[in-house]
Amino acid sequence: MEIRTVEGHGHGHGHGHSFRGRVREVLRPHSHDAADSIDAALAASADGIRALKISLLVLGATALAQLVVVALSGSAALLADTIHNFSDALTAVPLWVAFVLGRRAATRRYTYGYGRAEDLAGVFIVAMIALSAVVAGYESIHRLLEPRPVENVWAVLAAGVIGFAGNELVAVYRIRVGRRIGSVALVADGLHARTDGFTSLAVVAAALGVLAGFPLVDPIVGLLITVAILVVLRGAALDIYRRLMDAVDPALVDTAETAVRAVPGVVAVEELRLRWSGHRVRAEVGIAVNAGLDVVAAHDIATAVQHRLLHDVPRLVAATVHVGPDSAGDHHAAIAHHPGALEPGGIAR
Repeated sequence: MEIRTVEGHGHGHGHGHSFRGRVREVLRPHSHDAADSIDAALAASADGIRALKISLLVLGATALAQLVVVALSGSAALLADTIHNFSDALTAVPLWVAFVLGRRAATRRYTYGYGRAEDLAGVFIVAMIALSAVVAGYESIHRLLEPRPVENVWAVLAAGVIGFAGNELVAVYRIRVGRRIGSVALVADGLHARTDGFTSLAVVAAALGVLAGFPLVDPIVGLLITVAILVVLRGAALDIYRRLMDAVDPALVDTAETAVRAVPGVVAVEELRLRWSGHRVRAEVGIAVNAGLDVVAAHDIATAVQHRLLHDVPRLVAATVHVGPDSAGDHHAAIAHHPGALEPGGIAR
């Protein structure tokens, strides 16, 4: 039996299927050393931090501009949108901290490193979205029960357009970077920003309603924005819950299984597990090989499995491969009396 762990370079490349990719491959050929895994992980974290810095500045400026208009106009819908924008901007702070922590090396206490800090930051994001829904809903109901005139309606219109533009720019950037580096928290935050952009358009609709002589449209739209926030809350909470529970896309498991089975010498795939740690994937694989092989030959097959996984599974940075013989007999009898030691570990269907 052989157990071997290799740190990979964590990419999901196809080695340059596009012309641009081929050129990049020629100019910056890669290897499969542990150093490459570290470099890729650090680069992903740096990209995430850069995205958070830029989005924080853009959303902060957008929310401040809207806050000035709220003070001048008294618009409940715009106030709800502004509150949401401020909370969205602030969610960049814990994510920023998480990306910095995730770059720290593993220790004897945190042997898998600090990648989970990113998922914990996602919990904070969910809490902030929930808080913004409560505050926005309260303010809208208060304005509905005690109406206040909306002034400077054209300024409200302009602020709504600014809010949409700022949020959509941030959303596109966050989602693109988040998907590229595999950060579900950053993607969720980007989708959150996109919803904020559409709620800003709802503010524009409220302003148009006031201009048309229906002032109650303003707090009503504020309530609709609250509902939109709750919808985002549900989606974000589900994504973060799945990540904390080590859920992965079944298609990713299919990709890994196909990769392992394609390696010459692999008789069967006995176990296959994938889990996220922040924006990185780790794999545990159990394979059966011909019982007549010597240790060196079995080792070579294990290495080939790792190599194939690192190429085919997006954002994979580490793979542990357990090699066992394909012959009949109980080769795990020595640990059979340990509860959980032989728990079912086949490929989930």
